[in-house]
Amino acid sequence: MLQRAISPIRRRLDRVGIGLSGLCALHCLLSIVLVSGLGIGGEFFLAPELHRWGLVVATLIAAVAIGWGALRHRMAAPFVIAMTGLTFMGGALAVPHGMKEAVLTIIGVALVSLGHILNMRHCHSAACKERCGD
Repeated sequence: MLQRAISPIRRRLDRVGIGLSGLCALHCLLSIVLVSGLGIGGEFFLAPELHRWGLVVATLIAAVAIGWGALRHRMAAPFVIAMTGLTFMGGALAVPHGMKEAVLTIIGVALVSLGHILNMRHCHSAACKERCGD
């Protein structure tokens, strides 16, 4: 009974993770265009605090939604893919702002988003319904 109530929360967290990943990728692309192309918004778009907090939020959501799914379903792929993405995002914090940072971040958010998608797809699969009862 409790598991049925918790399952929608995990799915919502996966959806939030996918949405935030998309917003992060959009932020990276807009930063490149606005700051390098037009020379505006650098103090906001390139603020290191924004990127650090984004990584913290992404890590928390991935830890709860994907970690929870990995423990419940015993599927490694969503977890490994998402953690690889978080590693890319963390690596982006170690390079100077610019194209390298944007590329690392976009690769990272794409992988984190893919981890969330795989997690959600498994929850909707017949194998999950049969094995986990979700």
